[in-house]
This record gives sequence, C-alpha cells and structure tokens, in this order.
Amino acid sequence: MTSRVFGDLEDEEEEEEEEERINPTEVKMSQIVMPCHSNHRQELSVGQLLKWMDSTACLSAERHAGSPCVTASIDDIYFEHTISVGQVVNIRAKVNRAFNTSMEVGIQVSCEDLFTDSHWRVCHAYATFVTQRTSTGQKVTLKPIVPHSQKEQVEYSVAAERRRVRMVHDDIIKDLLSSGSIQQADSSAVSNKVAAEKTKVESVELVLPPHANHQVNTFGGQIMAWMVNVATIAASRLCQAHPTLRTIDMFTFRGPSQVGDRLLMRAIVNNAFKNSMEVGVRAEAYHEEGPNRHINSAFMTFEVLDDHGEPCTLPRIRPEPLEGERRFQEAIARKKIRLDRKYIISRKQAEVPLSVPWNPTNQVYLSYNNVSALKMLSARNNWRLSSEKDMVRLYTLEHKSMLSFRVQAEVDVPADRAFCLLSELSDRPSWDTHYKKCERIHRVDDDDFLYRVVTPSVRPGAVGSPTSANSHEGILQDFILLASRRKPCGSGDPYVIALRSVTLPTHPPTEGFNRGEVLCAGFTILETKQNKSLISYYNQASPEVLPYISTDIAGLSSSFYHTFCSCSQYLTRRRLQSDSEVQDDRHQASDGPTSLSEALHSTQL
Repeated sequence: MTSRVFGDLEDEEEEEEEEERINPTEVKMSQIVMPCHSNHRQELSVGQLLKWMDSTACLSAERHAGSPCVTASIDDIYFEHTISVGQVVNIRAKVNRAFNTSMEVGIQVSCEDLFTDSHWRVCHAYATFVTQRTSTGQKVTLKPIVPHSQKEQVEYSVAAERRRVRMVHDDIIKDLLSSGSIQQADSSAVSNKVAAEKTKVESVELVLPPHANHQVNTFGGQIMAWMVNVATIAASRLCQAHPTLRTIDMFTFRGPSQVGDRLLMRAIVNNAFKNSMEVGVRAEAYHEEGPNRHINSAFMTFEVLDDHGEPCTLPRIRPEPLEGERRFQEAIARKKIRLDRKYIISRKQAEVPLSVPWNPTNQVYLSYNNVSALKMLSARNNWRLSSEKDMVRLYTLEHKSMLSFRVQAEVDVPADRAFCLLSELSDRPSWDTHYKKCERIHRVDDDDFLYRVVTPSVRPGAVGSPTSANSHEGILQDFILLASRRKPCGSGDPYVIALRSVTLPTHPPTEGFNRGEVLCAGFTILETKQNKSLISYYNQASPEVLPYISTDIAGLSSSFYHTFCSCSQYLTRRRLQSDSEVQDDRHQASDGPTSLSEALHSTQL
C-alpha cells in the first residue's frame, strides 16, 4: 500500500474543477519551517514532518468520532520532495471512510515557497485511527461517512480495498519467502563488505510530559520521529555520509506507552543494494523493572545523493549470522514488494504495456489494482447518456483521450444471486455473443480467478458487428483476464466483479489468435428495492474492444440492448437454481487446473 500510489486518484486539474465544499472532517495545518525544525542541510527533518502529519490526522479523526482516538497504523510513505527552511508546509487531513471502530484518514502534504508563489506535493499518506474505549470499557461505534464530491466517492470506495490489502500486509513477505519466489542472495559474494554490526544503533528515550498527547499516552508522531533518528544514524554508519530518507514502510502501533516509560530504539542496516539501503527499526517500551513491550517496527529506505542530486553507489553489507541472514533476505522480498506496488498499483491505464505479468508474488497488488480501477471508473460523475431502450441505458465517458462506456439496467434478481452468477465467467458465453469461449485457467483464491476468453472476429467493412462465422473469415481474438470479485464492505456498497488483462508465461499469444487487452472492465451490482438489482457493466474501451460497441455509441445499432436482455433472461432463469446445481454445472463445464503448480506448468492452449 503505497502512499504515493494511493494518492494518485485524481489530477490537480480535476480537483480544481470540483465544486468547493467544506468537508466536516477536514483539518488543515500550516507551518513555516524554522531552523529548529531542520537537519544539517537546512531541510525539514522527516521526524518533525511526521509529528505534524500525525497531529493533523488525529484531529480529523477525533472531529468525526467525537471521542479520543489513537493512531493504529500509517501506510507506506514516499517522500517526493524536500522542504527547506523558510518554506511553508501545508497539511490537509480528512476521514475517507469509517468502518466499525476504526477509520481511514487521508493526509496530503504540500510545500509552498512564499517568495516565488510556487507549490508542490511532498507526500501523501493514509493513517488508520481507532477510538478509545469509554470509561465503562465499551467500544465507540463510528457513524458512517457520506461522500459528496467525486474525489470523496473514489476515496470512500477504494478505502475498503486498501483496508483489505492492509490486513494481509504482514503475510505477504512470509508467503514470498516460504514459496521460494525470492531468489536467495549470497550475502558473501561481494568483497569489501561492511559488517552489519557496525551499523547497529541503540538509543533510550525517557517519555516526559512534553512527549505525551492530550490523552497522556506517548505521542505517536514523537515515537516515529525517534525511530527516524536512530535509522538515520544506522544508515550514516554504512555510507559514512548524510543519507536521504526516501520511503517508510507501514508504521504499525502494537501497543501504547505512557509518560514515565523508557523507550528503547534499535536500528540496523538489513541490506544494501546498489543505490539504496534498508534500515530496520524496532521500538520497545519498559517501565523501571518491568519487561520490554514491543510497540512498533518499521523499515526505512535511504539513499545518498551526490552534488547533482543523483543516487550514489553504496557499499554492500555483510549480515550477522542467523537473524541477520533472515533480515537480509526479507529486505530483498520487501524491495520486490515495493517495486510491485510502484509498477502495478501506480500504472496508469493509458500506459504501455497495459498487461502486467501475473504470478503469485504480485497477485495481491494486481487484484487491488483491478478492483480499484473499476471503482474509480464507476465513481466518475460526468457520464453522458448516449442511448436508451426499454430502461436499458448506454452511457459514455471521454477522459484524457480514453473512451469508456457503461450499460445499466435493473433486473428482478437479488443482488447476491446476480453476483454469484455473473462472477463465474465460464457461463458468460451462454448469454453474451461477444464471448465465443471462456475457459478458467486457474483459481487463485476465493475472490480471484484467471480466464482465457475467445471473442469472435470483427468482419472487415462492418465495424462493430462481431461475426458468428468460422474463424477462417477473420482472426479470432483472445484475452487473458484476471477476474476479481468483492462483496460489499458496508451498507450501500455494491458487489464488484472487476476484469483486467494480465500476461501468463504458460499462455503466450498463439498463431490464429489476435491477443487483445482489457484495460478496465466489470460489473457493479447494487441492491435496490423489492429485492431487485441495479446492474452496471463498465468497459474502458481498448482498440480491441471498441469495434464491438462503436455502432451502439454512434446510435447505429442496439446490440447492447439485446446483450443485456439476454443477461437478464439468464439471471432470471438461474435465480431459483440451487447453488449446488450451479456448482455442478460449472465443474462439468470447466476442467481448468485449480492448483498453483498446475496453473504454472499447464500446457499451452
């Protein structure tokens, strides 16, 4: 979960276009950077910035909750720019979504130069806050957030997906290492290595009243600042220079500490790559003769910049035996995860190549990107009605040279039943003429599946009219799709079935088929009155998809209407069929591999 990635939901121009309204949970803080806030380079220290960010986010959370709140975690932070003495830091925080007793707060940090009137973004973060129990020990149930603007709706919708990724954050590295997906590096292969022991740092801080928050607990921002301090010292011992902090992996607060506690911070360089190093930090609290309590851990990535601002080559590290070797290998896994986040989650739909290679190690982020892209598309508010027939509506959306369409209608089928039926793509050829064949390649888990879809060729000279003739009249198209489905996270949320193209080494493009790509597509299914469903199908039209819908958009045909009527009939026919009967039909129709080994080693179609 990258802060920079998650923050790229809307462009600055779009934010300015939206009508200004005051969000009741929004809190703003502006601070001018003084010499006491800076480091040796006369730049704002990251520790001080984290204090300000945590304070602003906490005030926003408490404004919504109406009760004291504490920081549970802060997602990964990518620092894009530095801030100099004399410049102004502007911080905005607002609650994106409230769950039961926790809420996600979005934090935006920008910098302002008062003399040139220039502004730039520094970082974006997402913090999770939880309410404290009442004096009687009861939990405080939070009231829901009601989004109003398009940006608020996007943040609200995607917050559920971010929460899903956040909950499996600790398991991803374990899975990478246990599955053997990370190649074990030889820590003794490089000469002139620096012993990791030389980078060890231990520092004790006594928690005094100025370090406490208004609830008399140690201020979370202060703990983070102390952790950044010892991490910087450890990094400096390796490179013998002044390092620059680039990223911080998720801060997770495991427990509180109070005034009078002693906080023991330990830091060590886990691994050094060509131009960056990872420093692991652990914070423990103890009181007089009591046992140490692990209250926080974090991993920070540093670089050393030359006079031109370019990263320098760093010395390699020789890890300590056993635990040091474990940290050395885990740092490699975390680096891969950061690259997956950067190049999968942040990938724009207009970038090429569109399809990302799928493998078990990046599945979490591909699935997140898949669902989030569809939620962002559905949240846009400038859809234009292009055609309508018998309450089946076709909408179009043009955005940055990208055309998207939405087909929407209400069906007399419960939302959960429609979700169950539509989420199995293997049944789609029975009602959608654009699907000539659909074969399930691999069942990733309960919510994600891989399919190969074959579509009819488009007859030359009749753009928009898929032919049902044999393949010799035109080259068939095929797609490798990742299908990700999500049930509602809360009241008012739709069911989601998201589709996007991926590439598989076991299924390369084959002769006789034109390999197409789906940028973003899928269904949202919203429960309406009288046990009915409002079904919306979205597709961000790629060149391979556009010919099938172009005549409908131009008003020259209504094939979208016939396809949706066929879908409605399929749902109505199957709504009374038992789940076991549906599963039996699917097992008979699908003989694709279900295990990981089968999926990775299956023969080419």
